[in-house]
Order: sequence, then structure tokens, then C-alpha cells
Amino acid sequence: MLIWIALIIVPMLFGLYAQTKIRSAYAKNVQIPSRGRITGREAAEAVMTSAGITNVEIVEVPGELTDHYDPIHRRLALSQHNYRGTSLAALGVAAHEAGHAIQHKVGYSMMTIRQTMAPATQIAASVANFVLIAGIFLISSAIGGKLLLFGAIALGIICVFQFVTLPVEFDASRRAKAQLVNLGIVDRDEMPGVHETLDAAALTYVAAFVASLGSLLHILMMLSGRREN
Repeated sequence: MLIWIALIIVPMLFGLYAQTKIRSAYAKNVQIPSRGRITGREAAEAVMTSAGITNVEIVEVPGELTDHYDPIHRRLALSQHNYRGTSLAALGVAAHEAGHAIQHKVGYSMMTIRQTMAPATQIAASVANFVLIAGIFLISSAIGGKLLLFGAIALGIICVFQFVTLPVEFDASRRAKAQLVNLGIVDRDEMPGVHETLDAAALTYVAAFVASLGSLLHILMMLSGRREN
């Protein structure tokens, strides 16, 4: 019971905390306008231009915190508040996504590994839950053991992908914070709001990795116990 709490419940609570943290930090800092009144779109463009990137399209997408960089189509997508807004949160998020574009341009190794793993991870994520649930229900049978093993492999792929994602996200935030100050987009005394937003966002990636790792260890323990019986 204690092991189940440590591997499943604690990571779940950590994940909820991380989600609450990012939404709280974003809600707070999206209300604080930057002195320069530069929009998120303009900030992303300035950061990329300073790195010699002129072939990435910046587009507006619906939703909140739906921002992302698409390396295949060379497209940087910003949600409405971050595309049009001038808040500290908007500038931080926009510069962060521009950081991914810079990683792509310079051939950042961890981003390359992440891109290579993406197709396999998508397949693993689409089948993992179904296979694991079926394996748990049929755990006493031979097919149940095979399903759990298959699910463990899928979870392993997801864990490795999320582990590789951590340095990619941390590095993008590091680049974003440095460029916002170096380019004069944000004054140094405004940076706490940017730090708070991006650090909270980074915590969600840590929480996702911890949750997947906990689930993987739990399944491996189930498989080990099954063999002993």
C-alpha cells in the first residue's frame, strides 16, 4: 500500500500541484503589462531575428497555453493572449517558443533526439493505457502478463521521451530569459514575472516525467510479483 501511494498517489498530487502552479503564475503575470508594450509576437520575432532566423512563421492559435514550436513546418504558434498581449507572461512564453526555434537552427542535440523519438512516443501513448488496463484485469493469465510487459515497454518509451524533454524545455527558457534582457524587451527588474511563469511551466514537465516513471515502476513491480507467484 505504501509503495502504491509513493509511486502513484504522490506523483498524481505533484502533477496537480504543478498544473495549479502554472495556471496561478500565468494568471498573475498575464495581468502585468511590460513597460515596453511589445507584443508576444513582436518579442518572438525579435528573438529569432537576433539569431538569424527569418524563415519561421508566427501564427495565432486558439486556447490558453497552447503555445508551441513546430520544427517540421517551421511554425511558431502563440495563443491569443500571448500573440497579441504585452504582459510579462506573454513575453516569457513567446520568447520561450522562440528559444525552441533557436535550438532547431543550431541543431541542439537533445531536441534532435526528442524529434526522432516523437513518432514512437505518439504510438506508445495511444496504446499504453488500454494495454495496461487490460493487463491488470487479466493479470492472472498468460495474456495478462504479456499485455503488462507490452504496456511497460510503452511506458518506458514515454518516460525516456519525457526525460529528454526536460533539458529541451529548460534550455529554451534559459535562452528566452537571456534574450529578453539582452534585446531590451524586458527590464531586469521586470524579470521576476518572467521567471515565475517559465519556472512554473517547467515544473509541469518535471511532474509529467515523475508520474510516468512512478507508473512504470509500479507495473514493473507487478510483473516481478507475478513471476514470483
